[in-house]
Amino acid sequence: MEWTVEIARRAAKQVGNLPIKAREALVDLIRDMESNGPIRGDWPNFSALSGNRYHCHLKKGHPTYVAIWEVADKEIKLIEVVYAGTHEKAPY
Repeated sequence: MEWTVEIARRAAKQVGNLPIKAREALVDLIRDMESNGPIRGDWPNFSALSGNRYHCHLKKGHPTYVAIWEVADKEIKLIEVVYAGTHEKAPY
C-alpha cells in the first residue's frame, strides 16, 4: 500500500515562492515518499527531527531550500508536508 502525501495550507502557499528547481525537487520528493514512505535517507541532508518529523534539502546553494514533513498517521500511511522554503526560516 502506498503512502498518501498532503501539503499543509501554509506549506502550499510557500511552494509558490520556491524557485523552479526547488519546486521540481519537492514534486520528486513527494512522489518518492508516496512510493517508499517518509524515511528518505537517499535525499541530500536527510535527517530526523523531533518526534515523527523529518527534513531534507531541496536545493543547495545560497539560500538553501528545505522541506519538512511529518508522519500524521502510520496506520493509514499519511504524510504531511508542513514547510517548504529557505533553510534560514525553517521551523526546526
